[in-house]
Amino acid sequence: MAEKAYAIILAGGAGERMESPTPKQFLKLAGRTVIEHTLAAFENHPRIDGIFVVCNPKYRLLMEELLLRGPLKKVVKVLGGGKSRMESSRAGVLAVPEDEAKVLLHDAVRPFVSARIIDDCIDALDRFVAVDVAIPATDTIIEVNDMACIASIPSRSRLQQGQTPQGFRAGVIKKAHRLAAGDRSISVTDDCGLILRYGLGDIYVVRGENKNIKITHTEDLFLADKIFQINTARADSRIDLSLLKGRTVAVFGASQGIGAAVAYMARAHEARVHGFSRSSGVDVADAAAVEAALSGVARAEGRIDYVVNTAAVLRFGRLMDRRMAEVRAEIDTNFVGNLNVVRAALPHLASSRGSIALFTSSSFTRGRALYSVYSSSKAATVNLVQAIAEEMAAADVRINAINPERTATPMRTENFGQEPPETLLDPKDVAAATLRTLLSPFSGMVVDVRLTDRPCQA
Repeated sequence: MAEKAYAIILAGGAGERMESPTPKQFLKLAGRTVIEHTLAAFENHPRIDGIFVVCNPKYRLLMEELLLRGPLKKVVKVLGGGKSRMESSRAGVLAVPEDEAKVLLHDAVRPFVSARIIDDCIDALDRFVAVDVAIPATDTIIEVNDMACIASIPSRSRLQQGQTPQGFRAGVIKKAHRLAAGDRSISVTDDCGLILRYGLGDIYVVRGENKNIKITHTEDLFLADKIFQINTARADSRIDLSLLKGRTVAVFGASQGIGAAVAYMARAHEARVHGFSRSSGVDVADAAAVEAALSGVARAEGRIDYVVNTAAVLRFGRLMDRRMAEVRAEIDTNFVGNLNVVRAALPHLASSRGSIALFTSSSFTRGRALYSVYSSSKAATVNLVQAIAEEMAAADVRINAINPERTATPMRTENFGQEPPETLLDPKDVAAATLRTLLSPFSGMVVDVRLTDRPCQA
């Protein structure tokens, strides 16, 4: 049998440094509590077998209420924490049943841990008994004496800032905590420090990420909110598109470009695909037409599992030089069209626990001159996706925004002319990422599709 991997989420903080009556892990961030975002990162990771939450006993009921309202099926234990971080981690570690298991200890207030970091930690535990996560130190670190004067300035070239998770072979970290329990001189601040203190093995350092911040102070919460706004993901290339077999997929904008590629690829994997476009009489700017189209699909198939809207228009020019009727038409397609598709799709997807994919572009983070209407509508699309993800979380309906790099589509050629083919994504690659996103468990994310990603495996 494969070795199990457990995540232990340390949520014992009481909120003193945040100066809040509510511990920071229970504060709201982007529609959910901080700890719910953190738990989702491990819940959605396919290699995590179980999650233990260690929390302050005063907040156990609050923790249980959060678990009851959210689809967190991997949380198998809620444990009482101690007065210190070491006592809390000991409670989690000693609850792991198998000594050969891999254990990841993670701060509840680091909600941006990526799937890549989790993967790297699990992989490194094949070769090492312990792993840490860190990023290079960017600031000069100084050591001060009792008089608050500089005693030394270590070379920054070998200094790194630690993050979490920290990973261990369960038997090794259990031994470390048992040794520490009888060690009155212990003064380490994390679990890797125990491994180092007792010489239990080498500790490998996994590359961390700048966005994997720890929410400690009030300012961190504002920064975290901004990170959520621009946070991106990648579709997991390991997801097998054969899972589409027998599923019902509705595609708007299916006559050409990415929409046509999505429809073709879904059919190739035996999905039941219904494609719509202006040429077939369905304009996404027409709410009644969109609703009628999806109702027809539901009648024909009995259910709708996935909905994709790729319909878009791109117009060039300074806003003050453009006719307002043309501006309204662009907004109607690029943003109102998304509203119409989402509103019409949600009742069907609530029954199937399905998923929606909309499309944004790299311009969503900052408006671009000469494309002000297009870039602002793409920013609005991201905000729509993030809001609907929160609204529909309890119904287990997922929605994400696909953010492809420049792609070889008729709309691109019409607006930018001929470009070197090697600088453009193939629509098939975007289609594969879109379909894998529909099959993914996450929601409310901007999913990047890049030239450096693996080619389509269709």
